[in-house]
Amino acid sequence: MNILILIISFVLTSLLLAVFIPYLKRLKFGQSIREEGPESHMAKSGTPTMGGLMIVISVIISLFIVNLFYVEMNLNVEFWLLTLVLVGFGLLGFLDDFIKIGFKRNLGLTSLQKLIGQIVIAVIFYFVMKQYNLGTAISIPGTNIEWELGWFYAILVIVMLVGASNAVNLTDGLDGLLAGTASIAFGAFAIILASVQMDHTTLITYSLAIVGALLGFLIFNAHPAKIFMGDTGSLALGAAIAAIAILSHLEILLVIIGGVFVIETISVILQVASFKTRGKRIFRMSPIHHHFELGGWSEWRVVITFCPNWDCN
Repeated sequence: MNILILIISFVLTSLLLAVFIPYLKRLKFGQSIREEGPESHMAKSGTPTMGGLMIVISVIISLFIVNLFYVEMNLNVEFWLLTLVLVGFGLLGFLDDFIKIGFKRNLGLTSLQKLIGQIVIAVIFYFVMKQYNLGTAISIPGTNIEWELGWFYAILVIVMLVGASNAVNLTDGLDGLLAGTASIAFGAFAIILASVQMDHTTLITYSLAIVGALLGFLIFNAHPAKIFMGDTGSLALGAAIAAIAILSHLEILLVIIGGVFVIETISVILQVASFKTRGKRIFRMSPIHHHFELGGWSEWRVVITFCPNWDCN
């Protein structure tokens, strides 16, 4: 079943994008490039965006197809919680992308509007978890050490879902970068969950469905990109990987598996803090992938470096 879901998701995403990209071009749904971004990126202006919509759609359809033939792929509470964050955060990203494109603006929803939407979805996620007694303790993987957090677990859930979605969003800045790093992260979770002595069938299947969709997306997103993921995809993927970590109670591993996303976020925080306190920048530009790009690295070299042992292009 695991290989099947990956193949179905990969093929479906590839087919949907093959149809979707020409349609977006006819509608002139092209990406607006930030003026303060690297000058070399101005050539990308007009490239179709919102490709993340096809990722979300193909993942959901693939999972329902597999569910028709495999009883063990239950549409249980874990499935619906993952779908809640994937679709919910994806919808926030879609609104953001649509405002940018429809009104030809570099900025869509305000930061406050996005934050409120993210928190609302995260709170719903937590209360459903609590209703079904899915646990409020965190543990150290490979040990018997765990801490019961009680109501403080609600804060952890909100921080993880909101933080991961925004961290992954920051990583989406170069052709193939996010699709490559995210496919590695979701694949890592699938492998780890398959190795533990617990039934994580739903989480594994969901993770592999996303990996397949990302590989299909990479066909069109590898440099030079024919389509961008947009906030539709990046916000959805960030929330989904955090949700998998939460539901599997491998919260601590998210920091390690999502190391690239953490580094990207820290680079932005350090840059802003340094500029506001000292009036000086630490990096040529943040997030940090732009620092290397402005240092003379090609997009291809940056992406390959950030995706170890994985030729994202």
